[in-house]
Amino acid sequence: MSRRTWPFLAAIVMIGGAAAASAQPRGYESADENVRQSQAYERLLCTNPAFRQRRIAQECGPITDPQLHQQCVASFRCGGGASGSQWRQAPPSERIR
Repeated sequence: MSRRTWPFLAAIVMIGGAAAASAQPRGYESADENVRQSQAYERLLCTNPAFRQRRIAQECGPITDPQLHQQCVASFRCGGGASGSQWRQAPPSERIR
């Protein structure tokens, strides 16, 4: 390569690096978008029994311990009150008293 080629190549590398650094990673989502997607998932889970049963089968089906399996299925409960949104709470061992 000639001496004239190096500055040109350096400029290309710098521009390419800057473009890569400023681009959002694939699959990136904002916190607000994450919340909207979570709410949509929960709504679907609680309004579509077939979807709920399929998710329970996927998540809980491989669990062979009866107690853990029961806890997994219980985590898919829907409805108002503490039982429907218990997954958002810290476990009792980690709650401040």
